[in-house]
Amino acid sequence: MAHTDHQTMRRVLRREIAGTIGLLTDEHDFRAMRRYRSFTFSDHTAYLRQVEDLLKTRAAQGSHTTVALFDPQEYAEYCTDAGLDPDIQSSRTRFTAELATTGPTIPYDGQPMADLVPALVDEAVRQATWEYASTLLARLGACASCGEDIGRAAFVRASHFLVRILETAQQGDRHLVCSVTGTPEALVSVLHTEEDTDGATHLDEAEALEFTTVLALGLATQGPGGLVMRTSTPGAPDRIYGWRMRGEGLEPLTAGEVFDAYCTDIDSGDLISPESDVDYCVPPDLGDTGPTPGHHH
Repeated sequence: MAHTDHQTMRRVLRREIAGTIGLLTDEHDFRAMRRYRSFTFSDHTAYLRQVEDLLKTRAAQGSHTTVALFDPQEYAEYCTDAGLDPDIQSSRTRFTAELATTGPTIPYDGQPMADLVPALVDEAVRQATWEYASTLLARLGACASCGEDIGRAAFVRASHFLVRILETAQQGDRHLVCSVTGTPEALVSVLHTEEDTDGATHLDEAEALEFTTVLALGLATQGPGGLVMRTSTPGAPDRIYGWRMRGEGLEPLTAGEVFDAYCTDIDSGDLISPESDVDYCVPPDLGDTGPTPGHHH
């Protein structure tokens, strides 16, 4: 009987997948979909296991599969707007096809479900952060004095800073964190770059776009916010340094300020033991010989 149920669930999943599968990543979203009679899964853990089995089978057959984050609330709104019955399989398939082009997705390349789920959630957060920051940038409009688009100019300036920060960092892997707290919702963006054996830097373009947009928002609204860089090179201590957003630019943090930021518990204010084999230091000179590009007054 259990084997028959297993086969039935696999067939149900196959009908709902066409190159992209919409994944319910958490128990809450899974329970929300159970209100539809046509959604026949009853246990989230078993559902994830079935999805993973199907992904493995498709990969073994040479099929490429994209995994998208399936949000039940967005699905219900989509069905309402499109005049679709949400309680039929074809509506879910149509919504999932839409997710393939507009929603958070990651390719399946054999990673276990324990890695795939958090990666997909991270991608969803990154996309939402980028969309929110982009919206706030666009709302800034044009400068009353000169008519220049403030958000676009800030993006140009942020791109300039990011290039200089990466150019002046030591060789190795870099981990950059940008935080902006002067907006209605505090935003945090992370950019990770790696260096190959030839010294070429590799980064995720979507990650870089989101990071630059968040940095641009901080510069355009003049903070408060900051950037912290961590560089890692084999055989050498990690280096940590950073900048605070000041006006329309970046101001270097002292080594002591970086140490305090890393060695203080945010919630309690208590001191935390510093990491071993880590240098807390001042950032390298970004080497600007003139005004940064972008909007200035």
